[in-house]
Amino acid sequence: MNPKATDGFHDPLSSSQHEPESSDFHQRLNLLLPSFKSVRAFAMASGVSQTGLQRLINGGEPTLSTLVALAKAAGVSVEWLATGEGTMRKGDAVTAPSSMGMTSCPCEDTLGNPVDLGEFVFIPRYNLQAAAGHGAATDGEKPLFSMAFRKYWIEHYLRANPADLSVISVKGDSMEGVLNNRDVILLNRADTQASGGLYVLRLDGDLVVKRVQRLPGNRLRVSSANEAYAPFEVDMNDTPSDFAVIGRVVWFGRQI
Repeated sequence: MNPKATDGFHDPLSSSQHEPESSDFHQRLNLLLPSFKSVRAFAMASGVSQTGLQRLINGGEPTLSTLVALAKAAGVSVEWLATGEGTMRKGDAVTAPSSMGMTSCPCEDTLGNPVDLGEFVFIPRYNLQAAAGHGAATDGEKPLFSMAFRKYWIEHYLRANPADLSVISVKGDSMEGVLNNRDVILLNRADTQASGGLYVLRLDGDLVVKRVQRLPGNRLRVSSANEAYAPFEVDMNDTPSDFAVIGRVVWFGRQI
């Protein structure tokens, strides 16, 4: 079975839909994001819908009126945002770089040190919860914002394609001690073989995060960290229509 072919959760996280185009405009647009608290704040400041702005971040092309609105909200030159030519802001003495591989950057860390955004990839954060208990409905499938991860770590440690990654949250107590309620998880949707580890699964239209172990005979043992939740097995030779492996959990974040 090809889980992605029948997985209702696949479309909103499809890499073909959300992989940004290789365009200098989108690089310049990403340079503006840290100036705002969130994508929503940028959208409100510019008068552009949050959905429309997210579409541009993910690779869409702006209309002239949208381009002007974004530039005005961010306080940058329309010419620079559209073409990369001229200065980024009026009064700048030096032409702003148009690529992410820059030696100087208008972005700074909390100590005032320049930050090169080209060292980071921005992974969409979805308003979806992988239940560590009995399941959370797969609604709210549009990304809320993006989370920044170092490109070197993604490529050399995770060995993953950033376009295959998504961020969602955990709800429930069945994985308590391993993954807790409200933890944030980074999901590699390209890894659906479930050879062993923590995976997000679709069961009866809901998302659950569980420990998966492959057994002889192409069967999967699905278990929880909390003993109150009984383990079960899935025969991958005759996969139920309401079951799919969405992807492997490769990182988590937790607020203490």
